[in-house]
Order: sequence, then structure tokens, then C-alpha cells
Amino acid sequence: MAWTVSFEPRALSELGKLDHLVQRRIVKFLQERVSRQRNPRESGKPLSGGKMGLWRYRIGDYRLICHIDDEKRVVLVLRVAHRKQAYR
Repeated sequence: MAWTVSFEPRALSELGKLDHLVQRRIVKFLQERVSRQRNPRESGKPLSGGKMGLWRYRIGDYRLICHIDDEKRVVLVLRVAHRKQAYR
């Protein structure tokens, strides 16, 4: 069963500011590697510290910070940022 991927307004704005090739790469990753898996955690890594409970996905130099809701089967993208800025 597939997962739904949705974006917070901030993440959607951050995605829109990126180069079109990077945007397509991120969307393709979400469609092919996250939403089609039984467990979207297989493609990501858990965050620790103050961001415990969130997951990150690595797409080249960019990071997606996400919350995974198992009950609703939704991956909510909270941030889309370059790796230098993603965890701030």
C-alpha cells in the first residue's frame, strides 16, 4: 500500500526556490523511493537530539526533514534545504 507525501507551506516554498533540476530530482525521489515503499523509513535516517521523532532523506546536497504518520500513512515534509542549512 502506498504512502501519501504532503508538504508544509514552508517546505513547499523552499522547494519552489530551488533549481528546476533539483526540484524534479526531489519530487522523483519522493514518488519512487518514499511513497511506494511499505516502510518509508527504509530510505531515510532518524534524527536525534531536539529533532527526535523526525526523519531525514538525503538527495544529493539537499535534505528533507519529515514527520512520518503511520496511522494516516502520510509522510509530511517539513523542510527542504541545503545540507548546511537543513538542521538549523
